[in-house]
Amino acid sequence: MSSRTRSHWKEYGTALCATLITATAGTCFGWPSPTLSYLQSPASSIPTSKDEGSWIVSIMILCSALTPVPAAYAADRLGRKTTLLLGAVPFIIGWILVMVASSVPVLYVARMFSGLGYGIVYTVAPMYTGEIATNEVRGALSTLITLMNKVGILAQYCIGPFVSMRTLAGINLILPVTFVISFLFLPESPYYYLKFERSERAERSLRALRSGDIRLELKNIEINVQEDMKNRGTWSDLLTEATNRKAMFISLGIFTIQQLCGSAAVVAYTQTIFESTAGALKSYEESMIVGCVQVATCIVSVILVDRVGRKPLLLLSALGVGLMNGTLGTYFYFANSNPSVIEKLHWIPLVAMLVYIVCYAIGLSTVPYVIIGEMFPTNVKLYASCVAHIYTGIAMFTVQKLFQVVSDMWSIQIVFWGFSLFSFCGLFFMLAMLPETKGKSFASIQAQLRRDVARDNAKKLMTVEF
Repeated sequence: MSSRTRSHWKEYGTALCATLITATAGTCFGWPSPTLSYLQSPASSIPTSKDEGSWIVSIMILCSALTPVPAAYAADRLGRKTTLLLGAVPFIIGWILVMVASSVPVLYVARMFSGLGYGIVYTVAPMYTGEIATNEVRGALSTLITLMNKVGILAQYCIGPFVSMRTLAGINLILPVTFVISFLFLPESPYYYLKFERSERAERSLRALRSGDIRLELKNIEINVQEDMKNRGTWSDLLTEATNRKAMFISLGIFTIQQLCGSAAVVAYTQTIFESTAGALKSYEESMIVGCVQVATCIVSVILVDRVGRKPLLLLSALGVGLMNGTLGTYFYFANSNPSVIEKLHWIPLVAMLVYIVCYAIGLSTVPYVIIGEMFPTNVKLYASCVAHIYTGIAMFTVQKLFQVVSDMWSIQIVFWGFSLFSFCGLFFMLAMLPETKGKSFASIQAQLRRDVARDNAKKLMTVEF
């Protein structure tokens, strides 16, 4: 086995252990799907209305918007590793509260703690995995964040219907505890050490991540960090620097598409959606199939992202989820207005959901976190990451909360038709705005953004003169 191959395996092993915390985030995200059915049933020990259920689903994501800024400062001063370890604490508290909950308000508080952890993890984890990886596998390692999230969601779909709510919480508690124990032995990002001129620690960190001679890579990282740190970044640099402004616009645009295609609502309400159909399978069985397909497709995405590229995967993903949202909306329209038309077509929701999950998982689910880790220089990357995740948290909360509200006020087909419209709008946005970053170093990506900004300015000048 060559030294490069051994290095890649080390990188994958480190990233896999680090992303156990995103699997924990996935358990929190997928937990409502099997649990809401129990909470809203006559057998529930904690009687829950539909409105209370929608808050249980969405309040976690709302609270996730509170921690990116503190997480950014902590990652900058304490390190990426330490901050991720601290991020496990709210998850542990959250699952303990679910285990002892006797009322809906306690469940709210439990979900709020989970949300705090969620915001920390998704601010810092993309940075850590992006900084420990070589250019050849950086995209694949970054997509592991989402893959492990989907594994956590799948665990809820597969275990949740067969155990009590408190037992499920106890099982979920194992993940953050395991993460803390294992992650203690992993190295800190060499970028973080070099940012504070700790060259010996950076060298030890890189040696733990690589096999063979690391001198050239260490020197290149040091040069990149020094270049980025000549002008220490601030929050205002995201708006005042033209390249950062363009990168922020593109990144937020992609995260907007990711959320407005309905992914957060589809994952949280999967079992509820299937309960409104009359398929041959039970709703939890259909949810399990969807979860398995989701994980399998994320694995494919890990393989494809550094081979096919970021942009093709995102375009294909937006097209697919747009078509499937439209299909689901049309199915529910006839189910509500003229059921005889779809009397023998009860297989459509499951097939449409499976295709939706495949299309979403290969692009919109995974690649935006790669993009946010690649398009900003080191001195402002943390700021960009926390802005993106505050924005994403608010957008995700809005989608999750309004899913139930709009479904109750108008009908579920209006929801899916809206998701479809936003998906197609996103397709055209990415086609026009998104550059390809596959296989490029951070320095070359910044150079490409500068060229794009110069070209845009030249076009504006020609327009004004004309």
